[in-house]
Amino acid sequence: MVRAFSEAPVDPQVVDHLIDLARRAPSAGHSQGWAFVVLEGAQQTARYWDVTLPPDRRDGFRWPGLLTAPVLVVALVRPDAWVDRYAEADKAATGLGAGAGEWPVPYWWVDGGMAVEHLLLGAVEAELGACFFGLFDHEAAVLAALGAPEGWRALGAIALGHPVADDPGRSVGRGRLPLADVLHRGGW
Repeated sequence: MVRAFSEAPVDPQVVDHLIDLARRAPSAGHSQGWAFVVLEGAQQTARYWDVTLPPDRRDGFRWPGLLTAPVLVVALVRPDAWVDRYAEADKAATGLGAGAGEWPVPYWWVDGGMAVEHLLLGAVEAELGACFFGLFDHEAAVLAALGAPEGWRALGAIALGHPVADDPGRSVGRGRLPLADVLHRGGW
């Protein structure tokens, strides 16, 4: 994850390509209940930051270079898209079309996460920096500021741009778990 960006714009065709990659992610029942709000340039991205990190709270923010990302993508899912799809005749026997509470694993989060990962991998391929981050307690305010219709939920936001040098995050020192700790063939 890159947390410092130059202010150089990102080619809109590259952004469109990244969203196209995201929309091609798998989704349960091919529900595809996702959308991506793209904010480009300082004026549009400021609308996001003014809601989530107002100017009076920016002094001392650990990642000031994140605020210079020329593109923010807010990834959204509509849980009812999955519920509606599973109420259709070919999926009705699952019982998942009866409501969101019937889903033991809410696939809108799983599938939305896969869509975001497609976008992140595409950003690396395009030699861009990217950083996914949550909206936490700002979700409702962000959705309202973006004019999202009722029923949509935010997975989080992705900052995109051309990376510049920055201090690594404190968590980078943790390293990756060894393959032997996560790979279990034939059972645990």
